[in-house]
Amino acid sequence: MELERHVRLFRNGRNQAVRIPREFELDGDEAILRKEGDRLVIEPVRKGSLLSLLATWTPLDEPFPNVDDDLAPLDDVEF
Repeated sequence: MELERHVRLFRNGRNQAVRIPREFELDGDEAILRKEGDRLVIEPVRKGSLLSLLATWTPLDEPFPNVDDDLAPLDDVEF
């Protein structure tokens, strides 16, 4: 069930504004506003994580270089 509420628009200087009721408050102090047809969509800005960024990348088609080629053989390493 979606929440819906009638709100009034007002002027804040040269900008049109809308007061967001408490039950619709967004987290944080920034939001993204976009227009879809005659609708305005407001979304909170979410701080992304490295994992979410990596999930958006497409895999590489080229083979990964063999990084072991220039290493000394394990037999020559003393512990």
